[in-house]
Amino acid sequence: MLTSSSRLLRLLSLLQTRRHWSGAELAERLAVNPRTLRRDIDRLRELGYPIHASSGVAGGYAFRAGQALPPLLLDDEEAQAVAIALQTAAAGTVSGVEEGSLRALVKLEQVMPARLRRRLEALRSTILPLESLRPTVDAGALASLALACRDQLRVAFAYRDSRGQDTARTVEPQGLVHTGSRWYLVAWDPAREDWRTFRLDRIEGAPTPGPHFAPRPGPEGGDLRAYVSRSIGVSAYVEQARVVLHKPLAEMARQIPPTAARLEALDDARCVMHSGANHLESLAYWLMALDVEFEVLEPPTLKALLEKANARVARALARSAGGPG
Repeated sequence: MLTSSSRLLRLLSLLQTRRHWSGAELAERLAVNPRTLRRDIDRLRELGYPIHASSGVAGGYAFRAGQALPPLLLDDEEAQAVAIALQTAAAGTVSGVEEGSLRALVKLEQVMPARLRRRLEALRSTILPLESLRPTVDAGALASLALACRDQLRVAFAYRDSRGQDTARTVEPQGLVHTGSRWYLVAWDPAREDWRTFRLDRIEGAPTPGPHFAPRPGPEGGDLRAYVSRSIGVSAYVEQARVVLHKPLAEMARQIPPTAARLEALDDARCVMHSGANHLESLAYWLMALDVEFEVLEPPTLKALLEKANARVARALARSAGGPG
């Protein structure tokens, strides 16, 4: 049985994942009787959380957005995690949240116990983020797309692809994936009858939500991270290549992340790398930097680039061996 405070946190979390819950569903999830559930709902209302109750056959509970934030229910670890996230938000990839993050951090630190404030002061004095050169996304657009994913709403937006072409898209959003440097929207594109990934920093203007759509199974069995890794690692590039690496798959997988290439086993000692690049020159030099024997299967132009680079290296070594003239 969960403690009262833990149960309130669990109840609040459930209420925010769906627009409507029946009382029976909530009571079953929390493993409590309906009377205890009603007491917990009343307690959350006393704390300021706007929870609407309806009766009848379709009755139940729904979380409604309020005018002001009620008190937060956070333990020490959660409060510290939130504070660190707010502190680093200004150096992140979401624009428009810097000032709000600082204000929220000040408010949070004012209600923290002294032991946590000292810990955060130590972190703040030692963590020095570099200025980010990565593309940023608008916080409002990110929130709008997240809501569209959650509520299964079609969304329309203007998009500029990797070739600089402007298009108008209307899609059925499935989810958002953050790679650490970029944000991607995974969505079903009815016009192309296929799944697509969209870089959020290439969406121009505010996305426009539309009508509801019927949910469908996601790509890669619903593993959106795997789908984005595969999409941006190979198929997103103009040039495609297949290369045999003379090391086992498990060993090469530790060196090559899924966002850089897709690997498949050839035998116990070799694997095939499927990779892409906008310019084959960069792929050629990357292959030469890998500490592994390899052979290029395709394209022929990559083989020619490697032969040219090999000849240039050979000439440089010959000149070095000859010494000064």
